[in-house]
Amino acid sequence: MAGAVVAQTVSDNSVPATGLDIPANMQIFGKVDPNVRKPTAIVNESVITGTDVDQRVALIVSANELKLSPEDKDRLKLQILRQLIDETLQIQEAKANEITITAPEITQSFDRVARNFKRSPVEMRTYLRSVGSSERSLKRQIEGELAWQRYLRRKVEPGVNVSEEEVQQILKRLEAAKGTEEFHVSEIYLSATPERQQQVIATMRQMIEKIQKGEAPFAYFARSASEASTRSVDGDLGWVRAAQLPDALAAAATTMQVGQIAGPVEVPGGYSILYLVDKRQVLTADPRDARLALKQLTIRFPSGTTQAGATARAAEFAKAIETIQGCGGVAKIAGDIGAEVVDSDAVAVRDLPLPLQEILLKLQVGQATPPFGSAQDGVRALVVCGRDDPRNGDLPRADQIQAQMEQSRVNLRAQTLLRDLRRDAIIDYR
Repeated sequence: MAGAVVAQTVSDNSVPATGLDIPANMQIFGKVDPNVRKPTAIVNESVITGTDVDQRVALIVSANELKLSPEDKDRLKLQILRQLIDETLQIQEAKANEITITAPEITQSFDRVARNFKRSPVEMRTYLRSVGSSERSLKRQIEGELAWQRYLRRKVEPGVNVSEEEVQQILKRLEAAKGTEEFHVSEIYLSATPERQQQVIATMRQMIEKIQKGEAPFAYFARSASEASTRSVDGDLGWVRAAQLPDALAAAATTMQVGQIAGPVEVPGGYSILYLVDKRQVLTADPRDARLALKQLTIRFPSGTTQAGATARAAEFAKAIETIQGCGGVAKIAGDIGAEVVDSDAVAVRDLPLPLQEILLKLQVGQATPPFGSAQDGVRALVVCGRDDPRNGDLPRADQIQAQMEQSRVNLRAQTLLRDLRRDAIIDYR
């Protein structure tokens, strides 16, 4: 036939692995333009418009402070379109099962999201418009999440069971693994045939460079570019031991420091970028699990403050901090220098930025950190008012293990349901 394009020949033994009846030497008839992109879709008669996609993209770009190239933005749009299709299918399935999220429920969740953004609902609406998004777009996302959660609680969770025997087996394995090092890691995986290796390596190096420069977070590339099944959870592999990872990734994880990125690392079938979120030892007390009672002092710089003025004010603040002798004197010092004071109880050391973790672990009750911050956000210091050190060797409770296993099974069932919804849907790309 005219216009036929001969595809790359693949080996016979690679075809059966798909479960499909595909000839080893095949020919594609007709032309395919891989650059054609469909920005909108009709999902079982529900329309997803270009505006829907653009508004959702605008919120993600703004909330994550992304700096995207035109190519990256196009890739994000396609990802968002897929998410909107899934969201539409989830809402439709919930309604088919007589599950409806009411307007007051959506508004209540919207107000909670606004508080997470440290804004009032009115300020949140203004913010959304200013970045090119809308209240309607965010509320649609909220409706999808609430509808799917309620559907799973009603239709899936009642059928998920975890036996006492299974829980005891988990507890025994944890006890046997006591002291073993665990890693909380995230991944980005790209497959690579021999002829694509250099291209994939170059692409991954560009990703790493953008992550390190702060142009985009790791989670963005994990969700938009990774070919691993973990893309739906921003690449999060959770807590794993070295023996559970491919040899090359295990070797990387054991030499990395928390917060570091490694890659591209060659693994079977392609390459991975590994991000070490955290590490610990099984059933062994970690000083970073200590919980602190803190007082935070903050001074802010008025708009238009010069660099010289900010430096002088910060130096005055640092000098005052050096005179702190216990939390009882914080209020007076704050009053003298015009600082704000905020109390925070039960703060886990590991939840703080790494540089602060290292400092706080060395401080005694009543001591303060050096000043930290920026000219834009102000300068701060933390005073340690109390410390509850972690206990050593506590196994999780049986009910905690059971809840985790049940939730894992619900999530797996949810993925299967969503896959079935996609398979049965009528989707018309426009």
